[in-house]
Amino acid sequence: MPASDSHSIQRFPHEVVRLTIPVTTTFPEFRDSYERAVPELQAHRYEQFKKEQASWDLVRQATEENAPHSFIRYWSTDVGSLMELAAESHACVEYLMGNHVFAQRMFQHDPSVMLYAPLRTAIYVDHDNRTWFTIDQPSTLFDSFGDSRIAQVGRELDAKLADLLDHLGLPVPAELTADTSHN
Repeated sequence: MPASDSHSIQRFPHEVVRLTIPVTTTFPEFRDSYERAVPELQAHRYEQFKKEQASWDLVRQATEENAPHSFIRYWSTDVGSLMELAAESHACVEYLMGNHVFAQRMFQHDPSVMLYAPLRTAIYVDHDNRTWFTIDQPSTLFDSFGDSRIAQVGRELDAKLADLLDHLGLPVPAELTADTSHN
């Protein structure tokens, strides 16, 4: 890129695959299962690590303990209860789910990956009273950075997501288990 363009607006059009997966249990049952499988970030522990300037190895170990199925919940909000104010009555909870150890492996190459890390997920009930889990396929998000090292982590996240879905008793979309090692 010419020096005069080094501070120009950059555009990166890309396609993302959103996976919307049917849930066979009730909304509250699945929400509870998901929240057990994807525990909340132990924020106090990580704040202490920052104060102590702990080693990254210690952070990695704590993350493994905090994320028994590879993912941690960083944030959530009950969208459904907010929408009730607009006379909508569909249960919906939105989450940010991720793993900062995986994020760091991408961040070191391009800090803008944090646009997609952690991943957004939602559990919701549709107009026909069916419960769904939805998430954008990680590899389709991280492929957009044009860096094979970042794309590789995206494919690893696809596999980790497949394992989580299997653990939760959900069907695993073929896209998550496809052999993409040729990329």
